[in-house]
Amino acid sequence: MGNFKIPVTPSTTNKTIRFPNDVIEAVEKAIQGKECTFSAFVIAAVKAALEDLED
Repeated sequence: MGNFKIPVTPSTTNKTIRFPNDVIEAVEKAIQGKECTFSAFVIAAVKAALEDLED
């Protein structure tokens, strides 16, 4: 039997932010045809930026 663990979904909070239109278009182009939402992309990008700040 494998080591499957049921994933825990982190709690979330809605936060309204404004993006420049060119950034929205670039993100949408980057995720087009991929199994990724706009929110998931932004969250991953912010996490990567935070990690870079720690270095």
